[in-house]
Amino acid sequence: MPPDPYPIAYDVAYPDRDLNRLTTFFRIFTVIPIAIVLGAVSGGSWSSTYEGTTTYGAAAGGILFAGPLLMILFREKFPLWWQEWNRQLLAFGLRVGVYMALQDDRYPSTDEAQAVTVVVPDVDAKADLNRWLPLVKWFLAIPHYIVLFFLWIAAFFVVVFAWFAILFTGRYPRGAFDFIVGVSRWHVRVIAYALLLVTDRYPPFSLEP
Repeated sequence: MPPDPYPIAYDVAYPDRDLNRLTTFFRIFTVIPIAIVLGAVSGGSWSSTYEGTTTYGAAAGGILFAGPLLMILFREKFPLWWQEWNRQLLAFGLRVGVYMALQDDRYPSTDEAQAVTVVVPDVDAKADLNRWLPLVKWFLAIPHYIVLFFLWIAAFFVVVFAWFAILFTGRYPRGAFDFIVGVSRWHVRVIAYALLLVTDRYPPFSLEP
């Protein structure tokens, strides 16, 4: 019997064509507008100081974590619209990440899947989740954080290599592409386990589907 697949899936369609070399060259600049949009819905804060005056700002939104944690813990409920918000925000962020990693030269859509496939199933908190695990999932995932730290460093250099390859050949080297997809897949599984709280199944230490 084949092993039961992990409930969270992620993949990116390989662009078997010449990529746009001009937008690839300027990708760090062309991504700025959509990155600002992503930041606006992902939450966060900023501050600036000018002539002794400090100005603060904040953006609303972001991954819903504290609310679902409390609902699962005390009510054994996880509203589906909360799950859908997290799912759509995750998918949007992944499309921006794919564009930034040069894996797709189409500008990231706020709602269309484009080359990215991400599957995060709906869950029934009472039937599918242990109400106490959300308290410790962030801690249990620490080994993954450590491994992913080094994997993302490696991924950065792989993207730099791919940038040169695309500029000279128009193509994204398939091995480099698959490595970036694998690191992102690992990252998505850890997020789904520790932050989205949609599965109690511990993420595998693997780049594979």
